[in-house]
Amino acid sequence: MFALFEEAGKFMAGRILSEAEASSQVELDSGKRVKVKAANLLLKFDKPEPAALLDQGQALSSSIDLNLAWEFAPETEFGFADLAHEYFSAHASTTELVAALMALFEAPHYFRRAGKGRFRKASSETLALALAGIEKKKQVLAQIDTWATELAQHRCPAPVREQLYKILFRPDKNAPEYKAVVEASRATQTAPLDLLQQAGAIESAYDFHWQRFLFDHFPKGTGFPALSAPAITDDLPQAAMRAYSIDDSHTTEIDDALSLQGLGSGTVTVGIHIAAPGLAVLPDSPIDQLGRQRLSTVYMPGYKITMLPDDVVQNYTLAEGQDCPAVSLYVRFDETSLKVLGSETRIERVHIAANLRHDQLDDLVTPEWLETPEGMPTTTPVHLPMPHSELAFFWRLAQHLKAEREVVRGKPETFNRPDYTFRLAREDQSLPPTGNEAVSIGTRQRGAPLDLIVAEAMILANSTWGQWLASLGVPAIYRSQASLAPGVKVRMGTKALPHAGIGVPSYAWSTSPLRRYTDLVNQWQIIACVRHGATAALAAPFKPKDAQLFAIISSFDAAYSAYNSYQSGMERFWTLQYLSQQHITELNATLFKEAAGGQWLVRADELPLVLSVLGAQGMERGAKVRVQLGHIDTMALDVNGTVLQRLDSPATSMPADTSDDEGDEDEVSAGPLTIAVDLNAPPLEPVA
Repeated sequence: MFALFEEAGKFMAGRILSEAEASSQVELDSGKRVKVKAANLLLKFDKPEPAALLDQGQALSSSIDLNLAWEFAPETEFGFADLAHEYFSAHASTTELVAALMALFEAPHYFRRAGKGRFRKASSETLALALAGIEKKKQVLAQIDTWATELAQHRCPAPVREQLYKILFRPDKNAPEYKAVVEASRATQTAPLDLLQQAGAIESAYDFHWQRFLFDHFPKGTGFPALSAPAITDDLPQAAMRAYSIDDSHTTEIDDALSLQGLGSGTVTVGIHIAAPGLAVLPDSPIDQLGRQRLSTVYMPGYKITMLPDDVVQNYTLAEGQDCPAVSLYVRFDETSLKVLGSETRIERVHIAANLRHDQLDDLVTPEWLETPEGMPTTTPVHLPMPHSELAFFWRLAQHLKAEREVVRGKPETFNRPDYTFRLAREDQSLPPTGNEAVSIGTRQRGAPLDLIVAEAMILANSTWGQWLASLGVPAIYRSQASLAPGVKVRMGTKALPHAGIGVPSYAWSTSPLRRYTDLVNQWQIIACVRHGATAALAAPFKPKDAQLFAIISSFDAAYSAYNSYQSGMERFWTLQYLSQQHITELNATLFKEAAGGQWLVRADELPLVLSVLGAQGMERGAKVRVQLGHIDTMALDVNGTVLQRLDSPATSMPADTSDDEGDEDEVSAGPLTIAVDLNAPPLEPVA
């Protein structure tokens, strides 16, 4: 005697060795003996043999017309033998019984299982829906096969192209487009990215990086909703002096300007004037919500994505020839010793006499020119709206403030490497680059007079306001660094802690409210302090331990890091393009870090480029070498090289300089910081 039973969703059959009331012992064809509960026994039979019965039953079950079987099935619960007798005959054979069982078991959309060997047929409505779903699944599978075939033949179906970046970076693994790429990748033994490139889904390396960035951070595009900038309606006093801004020529969001009073009197007053959108843009307003979504302007060679719409920015920017609302910090200095005598903050209107552009003036406003007494002839005459005497004083003050910070830092700030500037040859600056533009790379020495004047003034303002807010018990968003020890990073928080990298007791970004959301938040807090003084903690928009502040810090930190990483990546892209366009196959470089596998990282001497090289065994850090470049891969943003020869002798080589890679780069330069770094390392902070 044989028995058919169900075990873990599978049908098995074997010879009955012994039977008891509650169970039987059955020997399978494999020789294995199993104990089967009586409730699991579905059928006892004498012939055919178990293996033959299962094979014959499976074959016959596939011929059963499920629609007809569903019609014959009783409305109430039934057993598989009941259906076999209705479908085949009243004297259905053992094979037909097993075929009916298997057909019922494998058609849950027609028959719902109600117990061991028992079923209940689905309602007509449920069946119709199930059959429609099965048909749709068949169509989807057919579509996946069609798309996979096209991809294998180097053609990209439109639906796959539309889902390209989602497939690559945030896939829905149940989506047919994703499954088609996976299937084609397996069939052709090609990596998905290479497969999609071959199929023409990726138009260019630049477009790939750009679209991926948008997919991650601007999925709804970079456009702005229709917003009107609220006017500043405060009746503000008019400041008596004239102020001057100093920015790059491409800067449209002019946040800061400087003024000077009392020169020659023994006590001078330096004015640092910051655009005041915080007077009109209020927390939770539509413009605030937009700024909080974007958090910062995004910079890249040849283009930028602004934090706020340009027509909104133009309502608050410090445009020349206008009386502009500003939050002004006035710091009084002893003219001789440059000792700080006091400071105060005002909300007022300031006349902006001129918007100076440092990239147009750096070659003219040199230390030699500034240190030449006014009125004496110079080799290069310079005509500026800002008086020579004022610029000369700002230059002297900037050097003094820098020296004071260096005492706190415990080491000097050195600017041995230049900033690199990228210029793309194109007509329409309002559109993103295509990646094919001719690129030129220039240099600007960090620490140039105009650069240092602005940097030190902003550090002074951010540090002074940070301490003032803390003294009044008003929370703000601070940047701090515990020490200059390796691995100690700059952190953001709500406490006024020292910033070792800059050398100040506290540092609260407040000088770029049109470009960084943290600065706008801090400006609201500063405005509350000006208006309410000792009671500002009660009137400020953000109170101590405000959960919103911590949420803003978290969001800003993540977004700013991502934006900086993209900027670094795009600078590397354009550097690689420059190599190709200029047909540069060799360059001079300096070893600065030993990597794994016998490789070294080198820094190009005249380009913002870091790459790995072979052939530097036995050399030391700081060695000067000639490098032959290998294949340039703009998709991976990669190039490597081989050392051709050493250019110096071991006795004369100096350790590679890293002093200007430390600390916070926020105010080291007045323009975007564009130092190429190892793409696997945390990005440096560019200056907006």
